[in-house]
Amino acid sequence: MISPMLDKAKAVDYYCRFFGNFRHAGNCKRVARERAGFGTGDSKKIMTNREIISRLYQVLAPYRGKLIIAMVGMVIVAGFNAAQAYMVKPLLDEIFVNKDRVLLNILPLALLALFLIKGVFYFIYSYLLEWVGQCVIRDLRNTLYQHINRLSLSFFHKMPTGELISRIMNDVAMLQGAVSHALIRVLRDFFSVVGLLGVIFIMDWRLALMSMIILPLAIVPIIIFGKKFRQVSTRYQKSIGKATNILHETIGGARIVKAFCMEKAEEKRFAGQIQHLFNTLMTETRYRCLSHPMIEFLGGVAMALIIWFGGMQVLKGHSTTGTFMSFLTALIMLYEPIKGVSKINSTIQSGLASATRIFSLLDIAPDIVERDDAVELPLFHDTIEYRNVTFSYGEDEPVLHGINLKVRCGEVLAVVGPSGGGKTTLANLLPRFHDVGDGAVLLDGHDIRDVTLHSLRRQIALVTQQTILFNDTVRNNIGYGSPDCSEEEIRRAAEAAFALKFIEELPQGFDTVIGESGARLSGGQRQRISIARAILKDAPILVLDEATSSLDTESERKVQKALENLMKNRTTIVIAHRLSTIKNADRIIVMQNGRLVEEGTHENLLQLQGVYEGLHSMQYGT
Repeated sequence: MISPMLDKAKAVDYYCRFFGNFRHAGNCKRVARERAGFGTGDSKKIMTNREIISRLYQVLAPYRGKLIIAMVGMVIVAGFNAAQAYMVKPLLDEIFVNKDRVLLNILPLALLALFLIKGVFYFIYSYLLEWVGQCVIRDLRNTLYQHINRLSLSFFHKMPTGELISRIMNDVAMLQGAVSHALIRVLRDFFSVVGLLGVIFIMDWRLALMSMIILPLAIVPIIIFGKKFRQVSTRYQKSIGKATNILHETIGGARIVKAFCMEKAEEKRFAGQIQHLFNTLMTETRYRCLSHPMIEFLGGVAMALIIWFGGMQVLKGHSTTGTFMSFLTALIMLYEPIKGVSKINSTIQSGLASATRIFSLLDIAPDIVERDDAVELPLFHDTIEYRNVTFSYGEDEPVLHGINLKVRCGEVLAVVGPSGGGKTTLANLLPRFHDVGDGAVLLDGHDIRDVTLHSLRRQIALVTQQTILFNDTVRNNIGYGSPDCSEEEIRRAAEAAFALKFIEELPQGFDTVIGESGARLSGGQRQRISIARAILKDAPILVLDEATSSLDTESERKVQKALENLMKNRTTIVIAHRLSTIKNADRIIVMQNGRLVEEGTHENLLQLQGVYEGLHSMQYGT
């Protein structure tokens, strides 16, 4: 990556020197003191600078060819920078001292050619590196989003949505500054330093050795402040995540905020977080503004000593004016990259902190993993079986205990019971939103852990109490998951869901954008759109999780009709609190404290005078 002749290990060593507070590569093993800051359930691994740079190298690897071209351009530009410094010697000694008129005519033309060629190569390498940097950012955002989509539901229960948005957008944007801008600056300055070092040693090796002893003092503040920048940047990124999460919660919950007159309280909470963000930024600004004058002063001390010693050499006749001025020009040009590093040090450290958080997120392994030898699940036609199933969330007490249950093809099974009994958990095991702890879930004798997730989930349609719709058209919401469906199929699905009439009355019909989470529709309308989506999917297995519990009586009646159309010729698992909606189920099971305690038809369960009869009495006052 650094040049065509450097292998990966050398590239890592080089970057560790620059990105690791300019310490020797062996010292890059210093453990980062700031965790990624994810919270519960996140990767707790602490990454070293070497690990971060190594992984960034892997991200950059696909663009190795363009990077090599950019490096060649940088070497050429660095060579011309050195030539600029070297040209001071003939300018003073030959033209001004020896009065060489021929050289006076040639030197300006050579200088013009030098700047023209240098400008061309500067454009080539800067454009290519910017292009590579933007490609890396694009790839990282896509990779993060793809990875998040593959994570299990348990991850989303622990990670705030605003925090995830901040990781993908803000953290990657901060890494962009390190990759697109700091990377260009550091690499360009590295090659310039190499060329200029050659010039100063050619001009005067004694002065060069003296400068090599004194100038490194200017690097001391970079090392000191580098650690501070990393710590402040980590705090800043955490603050951004919290602020984003507050915005997501309050904007998404605007109705509740207004209903409970909490506008002022939320404004105060957000302002407090923004003030914390401001304080963090000002801390970073204070360090940055302090580091620059410190480096300037130390560099000034070095320059003063070198000018005094070099001037004495000229006065004693040991060196020419042109040689000294050429040396001084190269030294000043050499000092500029060192000063530049102090300016971008905060950007580099912020980028490394961002990279830590990004890679920590990518290191979180999904709980649900498809086996390498997973097979396609044939079309369901016989039996769903829960065989001695036990399940718990993490280290908590089991929420399901030894469940044994069979559901025949075409059967309507209702699942009822007190809240917290494990009804929804039982249903979520079927599409492998979670994996069983003990036992197995089987479809037609196939353990669902042995089949591909796609072949399993395409055979299951889901309608839940919390209707999930997208800020898109009615057409696209109904056709979600069925990209090849025709207009006529969408209309038939809407009609079967008793949604066609109200859709056609919308301002743009099927082309009406329904707002975030379907905000422009009523609860019953949103649910019927969801049902139309499930009808269009045409899956043989249907899971209804409290699909009508949040609706008023009139909306429930319409939705119930739509559900009857949806349930035709399908194996259906219905989770319900309202017992009136499941009286006609082929079979009812009662869950209590994670156990299957009763089973039978509506009449049979009433006669048992057990848990079901108690629920029935509470609902109907009998």
